[in-house]
Amino acid sequence: MIVGEQKPLEEIMGLLGDARKVLIVGCGTCVTVCFAGGEKEVGILASALRMKSKLEGHSMEVDEVTVQRQCEWEYIDPLQPQLKEYDVVLSLACGIGVQAMNERFPDALTLPGLNTTSLSLPVEQGVWEERCQACGDCILGLTFGICPIARCSKQLLNGPCGGSQNGVCEVDPDIPCAWQLIWERAVAFGQVERLLEIQPPKNWSVSRDGGPRKIVREDLRLTHVE
Repeated sequence: MIVGEQKPLEEIMGLLGDARKVLIVGCGTCVTVCFAGGEKEVGILASALRMKSKLEGHSMEVDEVTVQRQCEWEYIDPLQPQLKEYDVVLSLACGIGVQAMNERFPDALTLPGLNTTSLSLPVEQGVWEERCQACGDCILGLTFGICPIARCSKQLLNGPCGGSQNGVCEVDPDIPCAWQLIWERAVAFGQVERLLEIQPPKNWSVSRDGGPRKIVREDLRLTHVE
């Protein structure tokens, strides 16, 4: 899931500037699950902005709405009629949702209320750990389901570095060594020999370093019959 965390209130106030009428738009999927941008968080932030703006002498009118997903036109299109009423829109979606709003409604400025942090797994209540960097060339089939790109601090492809000790990463003792985890999985499945194969340099051309990525499924595209 995409994980984000709310920007500090002072930063948000700085982004809003002299805006007098603000619409906060929440998102009902990923950022709701991580308690950063759902309906509840929208309500709390709206109250905080009203109080802070009043204390600072320029009372701000803040309205609230939460849609199912901000990353799809069908869910944000119903917002269009009301957007012209606001000086600015504050999105509590991930960065994709913020950009979707600006692209769909170019006459309305949508600002981010969150920092998008990672693609993470909720390992326990209130804790999300990064598990994927969307690199575009998945090697989980070679590493027994443990991603060294997201979980190895050095993104090594052929075993651990010399700093790995007692199963933990030299960067932080609270970080398990990804290659130790991979090794243990290989042993458990009796396939250690697979790890002896030297992996070539990673194909980074399909990652973000190769420019904005796009997937096209022709079988799913709408065709227009004349």
